[in-house]
Amino acid sequence: MTTAYDFSAKTLDGDEQPLDAYKGKALLIVNVASKCGFTPQYTGLEAMYRKHKDEGLEVLGFPCDQFGHQEPGNADEIKNFCSITYDVSFPMFAKINVNGAQAHPLWKWLKEEKSGFLGIDGIKWNFTKFLVGRDGKVVKRYAPTDTPEKIEGDLAAVLK
Repeated sequence: MTTAYDFSAKTLDGDEQPLDAYKGKALLIVNVASKCGFTPQYTGLEAMYRKHKDEGLEVLGFPCDQFGHQEPGNADEIKNFCSITYDVSFPMFAKINVNGAQAHPLWKWLKEEKSGFLGIDGIKWNFTKFLVGRDGKVVKRYAPTDTPEKIEGDLAAVLK
């Protein structure tokens, strides 16, 4: 059976990162963008990461420019924006597609595991989130409007 730990992705630095490096940890996987109305969620994501990382949480950010050209930057620009504006310390990955033929394999799998509202598979917008349990299986999918604070209850159960 496939789990999140079976995939790998390039980091913002261009290094291939096998996700099995996070084996046994809970993951919150998010497609992010610098110029989105939901971009202030970086604050909550970073707070959640700092609060729970010692309990085994990893937040994984995947920049995506498929929605309204809201992530126009290159890797260095994204890294600087996240660092300077939101002091992001959780792992950030290279810009990817989450929908369409060029969608990253991890995101294809995430969508297959948990469809969205009304059974729609496609990602509707930036800051869609997937909570993955310590076993690497998708627990729940969250809409862009679901803030990190709203996820805390589900996260507590996964971190036990």
